[in-house]
Amino acid sequence: MGVRIAGKKDVPEGGCIAVDTPDGRAVALFNVAGQIYALDNTCPHAGGPLGEGYLEDKTVTCPWHGWSFDVTTGECQNNPDAAAQCLKTTVQGEDVLID
Repeated sequence: MGVRIAGKKDVPEGGCIAVDTPDGRAVALFNVAGQIYALDNTCPHAGGPLGEGYLEDKTVTCPWHGWSFDVTTGECQNNPDAAAQCLKTTVQGEDVLID
């Protein structure tokens, strides 16, 4: 069972936002073709806020140094050893839940 962290309407299609979980964890949410994905909001390269990055298709680019990540897998396109942590999300009605 997940915890509500946002409303689906809060994450526009093709967009991303940063939210905090009830326990204070920073999470980046992405809407790719109506599907919501979540990554840890901290870029593994230098700590940049991925939720403030630029999303194109399913790739987010960190606003600090331009490292890119596949939001569906966390795979880093600049360094295969620097993946971002993926988090499982579920949409129930209009609520986005995270496990």
